[in-house]
Amino acid sequence: MYIPTHFAQTDPAALFAFIRRHSFGLLCTVRDGEPFASHLPFLLRAEGEAVRLDGHMARANPQWPGAHGQPALVVFSGPHAYVSPSWYEAENVVPTWNYAAVHVYGTFESVEDPAELLGIVRDTVRVYEAAMPRPWQLDEASAYSRGMLRQIVGFRVRVGRIEGKWKLNQNHPEERRRKVVRALEQIAGDDAREVAALMREQLDGRPGERP
Repeated sequence: MYIPTHFAQTDPAALFAFIRRHSFGLLCTVRDGEPFASHLPFLLRAEGEAVRLDGHMARANPQWPGAHGQPALVVFSGPHAYVSPSWYEAENVVPTWNYAAVHVYGTFESVEDPAELLGIVRDTVRVYEAAMPRPWQLDEASAYSRGMLRQIVGFRVRVGRIEGKWKLNQNHPEERRRKVVRALEQIAGDDAREVAALMREQLDGRPGERP
């Protein structure tokens, strides 16, 4: 990912928080010499220096056969918003797009062992059901659940590098950036307001862990 220095986000805590908040990502590998991508939910595992992403996909998905041990890229996209040059109230300016994104580079490993696969599914349910008023629980012993598990395959991406890009008008003077924040706060929609909140956090010297 092209990341000018002033847009780089290198704080591990901010990067990990971003992945957990925007955990529905894009898994990219190469299949038969061509790029192949799947939209999937991920679990971030960070244990000391070792970081990995866990997930699962349909066994019928042609992405995983042959991908074991191969390079993988996972893209996590956060809030984004169009920025009108009229908001700057200045000359010699152009439109742009503000956004936050994280790219994770690593090695793909398929997981077919039933016990390991069940562990990934169990943890996925636990994490994504946690916010539900009445969390659903996986009935691991039911014939239906066992049948569904046979139709999926787990995977891990062993992380080698994480890149973060918070493109938030850092190449403009503070006065212009605050004008953009005020304009975004007047726009309906979560994306615009989340971008505005992240810009305000950076302008006020607070850590940007919540894009």
